Amino acid sequence: MPSVPETAAAAGTGRTPPDTGQARAGQDPLCDAGEPAALTSLQLMRLLDTGPRGLTEQQAEERLVRHGENVVPAWRPVSWPRRFLGSLRDPFTTVLLCLGLVSAAVASWGTACVIMVLVVVSCVLRSGGEHQASRSMAALCELVATTASVQRRADDETPPAVRELPVDQLVVGDVVRLGAGDLVPADVRLLRSSGLTVHQAALTGESEPVPKYARDAPADGGAELPEPPHLCFQGSSVASGSGTAVVIATGADTRFAAAYRDPARRPTETAFDRSVHGIAWTLIRFMLVTPPLVLMANAALRGRGLETLPFAIAVAVGLTPEMLPVIVTAALARGASALAGTSGVIVKRLPALHDLGAIDVLCLDKTGTLTQDRPVVERSVDARGDDDPDVLRWAAVNSFWTLELAELPAPDTLDEAILGAAADQGTDPAEYEGIAALPFDPSRRLATAVVRRPGRHGTHTLVVKGAAEDILGRCGRLAVDGADTDLGDEERERLLGFAAREAADGLRLLAVARAERPARLGSYGHHDLRGLTFLGFVALRDALTPSAGEALDDLARRGVEVKILTGDHPGTAARACRDLGLDPGEVLTADRLGTLTGPPLAEAVRRATVVARCTAQDKARIVAALRESGRTTGYLGDGVNDLPALRAADVGICPRGAVTVAREGADVVLAEKDLTAIDRAITAGRNSSGNIAAYLRITLSSNLGNVIAMLAAGLLLPFLPMLPAQVLVQNLFFDAAQLAFAFDRPAHAALHTPAVLRPRAFLRYITAFGLLNAAADIATFAVLAFALHTTAGPGDPAMFHAGWFTENLLTQAMVMLLLRTGRHAAESRAAGPVHLAVAALAVIGVLLPLSPLGPTLDMSPPPPLYYALLAAVLTLYAIALAAARKRHASRQH
Repeated sequence: MPSVPETAAAAGTGRTPPDTGQARAGQDPLCDAGEPAALTSLQLMRLLDTGPRGLTEQQAEERLVRHGENVVPAWRPVSWPRRFLGSLRDPFTTVLLCLGLVSAAVASWGTACVIMVLVVVSCVLRSGGEHQASRSMAALCELVATTASVQRRADDETPPAVRELPVDQLVVGDVVRLGAGDLVPADVRLLRSSGLTVHQAALTGESEPVPKYARDAPADGGAELPEPPHLCFQGSSVASGSGTAVVIATGADTRFAAAYRDPARRPTETAFDRSVHGIAWTLIRFMLVTPPLVLMANAALRGRGLETLPFAIAVAVGLTPEMLPVIVTAALARGASALAGTSGVIVKRLPALHDLGAIDVLCLDKTGTLTQDRPVVERSVDARGDDDPDVLRWAAVNSFWTLELAELPAPDTLDEAILGAAADQGTDPAEYEGIAALPFDPSRRLATAVVRRPGRHGTHTLVVKGAAEDILGRCGRLAVDGADTDLGDEERERLLGFAAREAADGLRLLAVARAERPARLGSYGHHDLRGLTFLGFVALRDALTPSAGEALDDLARRGVEVKILTGDHPGTAARACRDLGLDPGEVLTADRLGTLTGPPLAEAVRRATVVARCTAQDKARIVAALRESGRTTGYLGDGVNDLPALRAADVGICPRGAVTVAREGADVVLAEKDLTAIDRAITAGRNSSGNIAAYLRITLSSNLGNVIAMLAAGLLLPFLPMLPAQVLVQNLFFDAAQLAFAFDRPAHAALHTPAVLRPRAFLRYITAFGLLNAAADIATFAVLAFALHTTAGPGDPAMFHAGWFTENLLTQAMVMLLLRTGRHAAESRAAGPVHLAVAALAVIGVLLPLSPLGPTLDMSPPPPLYYALLAAVLTLYAIALAAARKRHASRQH
């Protein structure tokens, strides 16, 4: 067997040792890791009161009792009662609560009871939906790792033994073993390592495995690096190699747990909050003004006093969309339930579903969304840059025999890609006889396989692959067209420049070289890697996610702009975008953005699709700047380093496989890290938002028209145009019918643009259509006056009340049918919930005044002539309504 290089050092950095008396809780491991990371092995062993053989069982038990289990702190789930009380903070719910109290104060008990029922139903629906989402999230939570290989002793005289222990039993000073595929169970410093590389994308966002190696006393500045090469952190995983390490931090002291120390949600309003609050305050202003106007006008023109106060309150209630909290919650809860059932998407915060529909910019990292966590071979080229499959063949020989002879547990992703591509072209590395192997060494960045070629029993061939700089530095000759020539400095610089250009274009290049040596029995070492012959390069790129291209096209059609915020090389990210058909635009790096914040930063990234070399703070800063510039932002992330950006976005999104802290900080959890799932979630959000918008447009325009008509009639008529009880019953039926909007299916056009509830646009819409509705109501006054004058005399309030009650419900049914954004008859022949609600509303409007319940509400049947004239008014109103809608739609486009 060949000699396998192994770096060794004594235990290294650490937390405050158990016997120093210093407090450990609440300290940032990164803040105090700098000094211990620079300690010598002996100093650190003394500091941690441990040794290479590990702790005794008694020491471990004492430290476990003193400092607690190695578990990540979790946020407490919000109880159902607290969620219920929290839903009372909704502005419309608060307004309804105040109106209910005022109604009770003036003894309008019917109005007060109905309003309170609406408040309770809304709060129950919202808190129940969010509580169910919270329970679903609790089922996803698991520990970062379950067990770890720990080296402990029964007592001081007993030799150490390695056994599997639950991760929560680890303590500072424990010596653990790491192997390929293991999750790092705590923050550790390496004592020994062999070809160790780790994935730490969950912490730093780096998609490539990072080399890690032991150091005795880092004197070259490595201890001051943000990611010291001799430290491994909880939340990362071993990609290849093996190592022995000492635990330096557990539980709340780990870097992984540091993200839990600020559990607060985002400090600013989300898109849903901004939209609903804007509309709410517009209506609240109208409501505050309306009752005093009614009282003053009736007192001045009709000499009525406080007896009109119930009517004034009824008018204010009539202007309020009482069912808004219920319909909003029902629409969002229905959408969230459908997403969970069909796509496995959990919406933890119901308003986040609306925010999903309103997203116009989605920020994400490329790894796992645009690309997979593995490379593929793009091509193999010789020294002149021409395609040469022979280079790939030799690279495959290196990968195969390095894996076989070095006894590595599994190939890394680069070797897997090379072996797979070589198999596709028919190469069989087993044709060669393996002699020895030197596995990948992170410090030298190369791997070597020694083989015997068929028919050459007296010669060994050294096949070396690795980083271009390290391979070319060991090469003295160059293979071109089957012949070897000397490799001069000029040619070496040319090849290095070629490698740099390919890297800038997003490819990762591995240089391949070989050397012939006389066969021998002794072992091989790195001193043999001199005078190599350079063969060429194997170029690899990130494997694209199969569904990413189609998902990006779908997002573009829905008006969602994608921003790639990544810690990777700018060329790598730009190439992935180009391969998927996404124009990378101006590729920026975070250092070029300097300290920009707010609108200047948003303008700087407006033309860019890719911002590379981003830290966690850079991502959060960019997302916050986009929000401040008026964009509705979503952020997809799965690591600890993504948490600041998840909190800064309007809606934070993470996959189920994300680290626990990211799942708890996100608003939406996907079954997989897949852009198609986000597209489905956005579609569901726009469905729900479209129904909410349709309800708001219809109810507000109809209510505004009725209020204007009631104010006018109250001043023109010698009696109240409608009694408070009649207004309440009319609103109750209209509101109940509008529950159908929570189950409607919006037209396809409503899914093509972000669903944003803009207060000014709503105000213009409801004003235009409200005035049209008021005109129809006033025309009905004329019709009623004529019909009553002709038949029963003009002064019969009961007939007037019945006639206007019927007209109001019929016009409201017409508005629901003609102004909805749902599918038209051409799209669906089946009667939907809105059609059924409209039919029921029309039947009630016509039959209730004629039924035995009519007299109890002080209504008597109008004369037949009224219904004939009303049909003419409604026909003209329908024509005007359709024309106004068509004109409004043409202006929108």
